[in-house]
Amino acid sequence: MLWRGRRQSDNIEDERSDSGGGLGGGSPGQFRVPIGGRAGGGSSIILVILVVLAGWYFGFDPSQILGDGSGGLVPGGGGQITDDSGSQDSTGAPASDEMKQFVATVLAETEDTWTGIFKANGLTYEDPKLVLFSGQIRSACGFASSAAGPFYCPGDHKVYLDMTFFQQLDQQFGASGEFARAYVVAHEVGHHVQNLTGIMSKFDQMRQGMGETEANQMSVRVELQADCFAGVWAHYTAQKGILEQGDMENALNAAKQIGDDTLQKKMQGYVVPESFNHGTSAQRQTWLARGYKSGKLSDCDTFNNPV
Repeated sequence: MLWRGRRQSDNIEDERSDSGGGLGGGSPGQFRVPIGGRAGGGSSIILVILVVLAGWYFGFDPSQILGDGSGGLVPGGGGQITDDSGSQDSTGAPASDEMKQFVATVLAETEDTWTGIFKANGLTYEDPKLVLFSGQIRSACGFASSAAGPFYCPGDHKVYLDMTFFQQLDQQFGASGEFARAYVVAHEVGHHVQNLTGIMSKFDQMRQGMGETEANQMSVRVELQADCFAGVWAHYTAQKGILEQGDMENALNAAKQIGDDTLQKKMQGYVVPESFNHGTSAQRQTWLARGYKSGKLSDCDTFNNPV
């Protein structure tokens, strides 16, 4: 991805030095990762499943969909990513200054693209803020740890990112490449677009009368649309000549690696379809590719079309 030398967004809030590394007791608005009927308890196997599946298992703050305000914290060992050598990075990913520049550039590209799309439709785009944190962070949606992965909070219009997730994406999920990382940011910005256009608030109202399985099924449609919106952004980014050979393939591979079925199969050996809330690997790849191919928002209607 040819990102160096391009405009960087000013909408970055770097909270890495203030966010810290450990999680204490429970707090309102937090959530537990649904693991499809796995028995509770303190087993170390379940703990691993909870922590690892949490990584990018939720694309925007899960308490907006699943939480009832009384859930507990996701169990974790301090909220820091440990690399294969056992060392910890408490201030962000390796070469964090360059990575921050990369994230700021990707965010700027999303700003330019969505400002243009909104203007063409007679609307005004409001830039989101992107908060960099390390270990844990408090948002308008509650307290979150890095184990929860990147998320979007509708309450404050902010994307939250612990950049050590990029290391996890590469080493644990087998999704490498700069554009795989760009896809992560673009997906979360896709949720911001949903928030600005009222899609997220409508879903939040609808889920009040749904059971867990039905709410999960609707959540899949929300997430797949965010994937499609990320594809729309990639379409226009490609037109600028920023993408290099293999970039889109890296993004599609990332979508595959974080599909609900792939994650569950890897971590617990079996899948529980009724617990899916992001979509299968095939679904995520399909909708990302669909947005990329057409660049049209009309092709991202996951609510009135089969997914």
